[in-house]
Amino acid sequence: MNFSQKSGKSATLPKTKTTQNPGAARLRTLLLAAATASLCASCQNPQTPTATTPGSSPGATPAASGVAVSTPGDPNTVKIVSMLPMTGSALGQSQTMVNGIKQALAETDSKACDGKIKIEYEVLDDATAAAGKWDPSQVTSNSNKVVADGSIVAAIGHYNSGAAKLSIPVLNQANVVMISPANTYPGLTKPGKGEPKEPNVYYPAGTRNFTRVVPADDIQGTVATNWAKSLGVKKVYILDDQELYGKGIADVFEATAKTAGIEVLGREGIDIKASDYKALMNKIKALNPEMIYFGGTTQSNAGQIIKDIRNVGMTPEAVKIMGPDGIKDQALIDAGGKDAEGVYATFGGLPPKELTGEGAKWYESYKAKYNAEPEAYAAYAFESAKVIIGAINKVCKNDRAAIRDAVLATKDFNGVLGTWSFDANGDTSLTTMSGNVVKGGKWEFVSALKTE
Repeated sequence: MNFSQKSGKSATLPKTKTTQNPGAARLRTLLLAAATASLCASCQNPQTPTATTPGSSPGATPAASGVAVSTPGDPNTVKIVSMLPMTGSALGQSQTMVNGIKQALAETDSKACDGKIKIEYEVLDDATAAAGKWDPSQVTSNSNKVVADGSIVAAIGHYNSGAAKLSIPVLNQANVVMISPANTYPGLTKPGKGEPKEPNVYYPAGTRNFTRVVPADDIQGTVATNWAKSLGVKKVYILDDQELYGKGIADVFEATAKTAGIEVLGREGIDIKASDYKALMNKIKALNPEMIYFGGTTQSNAGQIIKDIRNVGMTPEAVKIMGPDGIKDQALIDAGGKDAEGVYATFGGLPPKELTGEGAKWYESYKAKYNAEPEAYAAYAFESAKVIIGAINKVCKNDRAAIRDAVLATKDFNGVLGTWSFDANGDTSLTTMSGNVVKGGKWEFVSALKTE
């Protein structure tokens, strides 16, 4: 349930189901108390945005969900879910992440604790056909569903950082851990890297429940600047899609570009639903940029942006185009067509083909199983699932809080991404990234990139 200020009706808390499980009862009591407190707080401050309020600031959190938690039907069965955009142009990227999760589960026959615990997996779509990408109301609905299902002990998601901003606080109050294979907005975890109240505003219970196996944008934005400078760029114009992820990484790129001596000719947030950007591109062309940096995702009309950069006469030889990992997918090439040729993208890690050791073995097994190349985040989804399976193996019972703690305590994990640990913020210790370019209609690895 989402207590929205748009409705003039008073919200009523759902009835709880009688249970003989005292642990579950205590959890329901805590959730109902949190929901009541949130509702009262909303009465005192009617301007507080909820998860469905358009234009909410990065520091705004959804109201607590007063959701009754069901008692698991089988105490020896636990469930993990993924929350990814399975509708719209991000489907290709998301499907390979789902494939990676299924691979991880198949390795243990979806069991843990010497076969005593069965692990089920459910795919939740956080996108809608109407939005064509992730949808705030769908994210909220899924989050409440996860909380309500007592068999669910962990979630893998999201692809979009804006979606994570809404779901983390809801899951946090129910001790459900979430591992992201793709969220990179620094403010979700790192103090002083986002809005003033971040990241604590996302953790109303006072404990952390969110981790990610991919490096954050404060690192990627710096790497992008260093790469641009090495490519000879001295003048850049910056665009962003005005979303949490896109604006955030564009902010980092802008700040580091100025420090690195690259002249920032201008900065503009785009309307991602615009039919074309020719007027804007003609304005930018008159400034003679050597590169246009776009902070955003393929789903933010990146293909049209690329087409219009080239349509107004800014050739690949004269003006480079660079973006973050949000554009590094096949959908960008499909949307941009021939104009996508030569587009640069950073990625928060190494492409699947460049992984070594256990990563190389996984890459070959993925191709053999699915007869296709995995998209960039497939390995990260596989790794996320392996961490959760490892945590379940340590706890060996349906205990959300204990599984959350086991995930956050992950150290020296030897996986497909290498050997790494979660720090106190839930961030990975891995920092190696990569530069990639579209060549011959495909993304090609250029080189590994580091902050220094």
